[in-house]
Amino acid sequence: MIVGEEGRLVDMSMSTLARTRFPSAVLVAVGLAAGFGVAQGTGIRALGGAVFAAAGLAAGVLWVRRRGPGPAVALAALYVGSFVLAHVLAIGVGLPAWLAVSLVTLTAAGVTFGVADASRARNAAR
Repeated sequence: MIVGEEGRLVDMSMSTLARTRFPSAVLVAVGLAAGFGVAQGTGIRALGGAVFAAAGLAAGVLWVRRRGPGPAVALAALYVGSFVLAHVLAIGVGLPAWLAVSLVTLTAAGVTFGVADASRARNAAR
């Protein structure tokens, strides 16, 4: 529980988070970029994978609650596909790893913002 804008206690459960303006695109960026950074920095790929999975699950919950199952599945495919594409760009094409991760992260987060978050941001500004 935290104190809300009107001075009363507010429950910050996942259902409450889904109704907030918190952009799911941030979770996509964290999952892809921070997941890679953790894996590279620690040398433990599974730890980076855990960051990737946790951020993806949290984003998935927001997508389902905000947009429904269809867009959520499409965004999840984009998220996992971006992970795979970063590997293809780095290993197959020969781009530097951080460049590959940066490119797919910016693209996936941008698309996610446009599909899942932009209308919420416009409505909140009104």
